[in-house]
Amino acid sequence: MKHSIRAIGLAFVAVAIGVAVAAAEGRSDTLLIVVESGPNSLDIHGVGANRPAYGASWNLYDRLITYGVKSLPDGTRMYDYSVLKPELAESWELAPDGTSVTFKLRRDGRFHDGTPVTAKDVKWSFDRAVTVGGFPTFQMKAGSLEKSEQFEVVDDHTFRVKFLRKDKLTLPDLAVPVPAIINSTLARKQATPSDPWAMEWLKNNEAGGGGYKLVSWTPGQETVYERFDDWKSGPLPKIKRVIVREVPSAGNRRALLERGDSDISFDLPPKDFAELARSGKVTVIGHPIENMFYYLGMNAKNPPFNNVKARRAVASVLPYEAIFKTAVFGRGVLLWGNPIATNTFGYDSKLTPFKTDLARGRALMTEAGYPNGFETTLSFDQGFATVSEPIAVLVQESLAQIGIKTSINKVPGTNWRSMLLKKEMPLFINNFGGWLNYPEYLFFWNFHSQNAVFNTSSYQNPAMDRLIEAARFETDPAKYAEHVRGFVRLFVTDVPRVPLFQMNLDIATQKNVKGYQYWFHRQLDFRQLEKN
Repeated sequence: MKHSIRAIGLAFVAVAIGVAVAAAEGRSDTLLIVVESGPNSLDIHGVGANRPAYGASWNLYDRLITYGVKSLPDGTRMYDYSVLKPELAESWELAPDGTSVTFKLRRDGRFHDGTPVTAKDVKWSFDRAVTVGGFPTFQMKAGSLEKSEQFEVVDDHTFRVKFLRKDKLTLPDLAVPVPAIINSTLARKQATPSDPWAMEWLKNNEAGGGGYKLVSWTPGQETVYERFDDWKSGPLPKIKRVIVREVPSAGNRRALLERGDSDISFDLPPKDFAELARSGKVTVIGHPIENMFYYLGMNAKNPPFNNVKARRAVASVLPYEAIFKTAVFGRGVLLWGNPIATNTFGYDSKLTPFKTDLARGRALMTEAGYPNGFETTLSFDQGFATVSEPIAVLVQESLAQIGIKTSINKVPGTNWRSMLLKKEMPLFINNFGGWLNYPEYLFFWNFHSQNAVFNTSSYQNPAMDRLIEAARFETDPAKYAEHVRGFVRLFVTDVPRVPLFQMNLDIATQKNVKGYQYWFHRQLDFRQLEKN
């Protein structure tokens, strides 16, 4: 009887979704997107904000500057990391001595409540980003944006950033999602002595001036956006209303798309994208994600994986090809343990440091002092189970061959980021995609000992820190290349985690949906989309 009730309930939900989606689809200015999971916060500065939260922030808030757009040979579009262009700032100028940059703000900039955007809002937002700690503060630091004293209000429409040092990443870092400009007048009204940055309020409310404003957000169910008709930071978006509905079942998401009841499905399993691409019924676009890899992480601080030989043993027995084919159906690039993805500066196609070698794995386990193996836990984000669960099963099977017995732990997506930050998981499957397309940026986030956020393996090596820092500020091309080779070689030796593959960012749309553009943050930009 329980199974019958469940089946009836699921059928009812599917019909309800279909009817609602079909009603929305009847309007050419409404876009219906179905996803596996949505944002856990509307505040990108919030603790544990997940990747869908980046997408919400990207559309609800503006930044001073953004990236250009370029067309690829296959006719698709992506952001151009070599070109910066205005958003809230209509222009900017570097000081003659190279110690600062001054931005002129748009005089017609408005927040969603009609409040004019001023340089005071920019300073409050930047001060917040470098103060709250965690991911946003480290992201700002990646571009040498570290102290409130660096940010100066010259007048209502002039804002200056003073440089701590010459850093090629400073301006590019201002175009990523974190330095979003918040309506400080509105946010401050919600602040309290114990919460001076209004973190609690902004988690569930928005105070932006981006191309879209929030209509409603029901966590775990649906987010509804409406075009901000007074937006001046770019061409007025073509789509008036965007509904992002969370449909946990991949089969239901695919069915809604194939029936024409939804416009876009953004995170289907790779198998579905491969089949949809072959069928030709909908448009499938895929880009290898820059500076990105799926990996098996090991806690390098605590036993047993604080033993480098145990980590090397794990890297020696993983079934790389089987993982790539089973988890993503070949939609990506196999990395063989290469920490730098194919379309990132510094990629070396000859670097394949790890191959499946069971005999070597067993020998390394004996050298590590674990001839009979050990027991451990293998964790992954349940929100990405379609890719991570097949990996977990294959990893579990392969490690058993060298005596490592693993129990698989499926962590709910809403808890995953906080679990990573605790850095207690001994063995885990995760992925990382660097926003700025430089290998030293990737390594800064993942392997620098001072990075408390995405150095999920708790890996510390002063030699690695020195090489990353040297590359970040090196201007001589030959020396820069040598620094990159140095930290890559050190990574291969220490193997704090094992890169598996670089996967595609795939999207499936109805054929009348146009304008999709790949972004480094792996989220949809509603502003460029339209329906014929």
